[in-house]
Amino acid sequence: MKLLVLPGDGIGPEIVASSIDVLKAVDKSFGLDLSYDYEDVGFASLSKHGTTLREETLQKARSYDGIVLGTQSHADYPAPEKGGRNISAAFRVGLDLYANVRPARTREAFASNMKAGKTMDLVIMREATEGFYPDRNMARGWGEVMPSPDMAISMRKITRHCSMRIARRAFELATKRRKKVTAIHKANSFHMTDGLFLECCRAVAKEFPQVAFDDLLVDASTAYLVRNPERFDVLVAENFYGDILSDLASELSGSLGLAGSVMAGDDLCCAQAQHGSAPDIENQDKANPTSMILSVAMLLEWIGEHRKIAKFTDAGLAVHAAVEKVLADPATRTADLGGTIGTKAFTRAVVAVLNEQ
Repeated sequence: MKLLVLPGDGIGPEIVASSIDVLKAVDKSFGLDLSYDYEDVGFASLSKHGTTLREETLQKARSYDGIVLGTQSHADYPAPEKGGRNISAAFRVGLDLYANVRPARTREAFASNMKAGKTMDLVIMREATEGFYPDRNMARGWGEVMPSPDMAISMRKITRHCSMRIARRAFELATKRRKKVTAIHKANSFHMTDGLFLECCRAVAKEFPQVAFDDLLVDASTAYLVRNPERFDVLVAENFYGDILSDLASELSGSLGLAGSVMAGDDLCCAQAQHGSAPDIENQDKANPTSMILSVAMLLEWIGEHRKIAKFTDAGLAVHAAVEKVLADPATRTADLGGTIGTKAFTRAVVAVLNEQ
């Protein structure tokens, strides 16, 4: 299995290096026969090639069994016409990685933002190729315009095709969990766009009679995440809502630094941490690599499921278990979680657990 590794910006190279160390350890235990090719993206690519993402790199990614993508400093990139290409968006649209899968689960030691007695164990299935994002809703041009310096207009694209398939992935996932899907929308205001999305979710729900289905307004869903997170199993949402809710859910359940994530299509999957590039702690051995490590674990599980290779699924589960064991000990937590160790020491602790198997 060949993986394309793209270290990215800020803490990206550090946490990606951690995830590769973990992959090498679990490869040794499970015989996955992984190999790695590296390419520059982000500021490293901009300085060398005049763009944060070369089209050759994007197309090259199609030939790999999986992708490991580091964090990006999108907010600091130059304008698109000056080479500042949105890397995540390019991969999602260009490679049709339409399902951004973002779990959030309470760990008792870190759930200080949760109301007393509340627990969370959910997955947000976020459609990632359309919606309000202006780089994902036009064949040409941009999804935002300014008719005057004092007026800005943004357009949103919602299609039946994309809504149906993300809904189907959500129901398929729910059959392996607690068998409930909640569609998040604002159809009372966005009658056509969110109305179409909700219509598609309801249509797919009929294909899965064993899965309970309900829907919830996006604003109400934020209140339920705080007040009654136990009501949720799998949430399916269009791009904008899913992006916001997943950050909220992850932070409530402990920290964005503990949240794994993948961008998945029908034939390819990319591991990507949920959080940003944190340039303020770059190269200081302070970054928490948990999110990136859990993301590559999810990538292994995706390969195992889609290629029907059990040892990849088992390897992914082993990485999850190793991370949980390390996090359970206050002495092996990074500073953001109240501990004292750095990125490299945390990684060594996870690798040590995997080497015990």
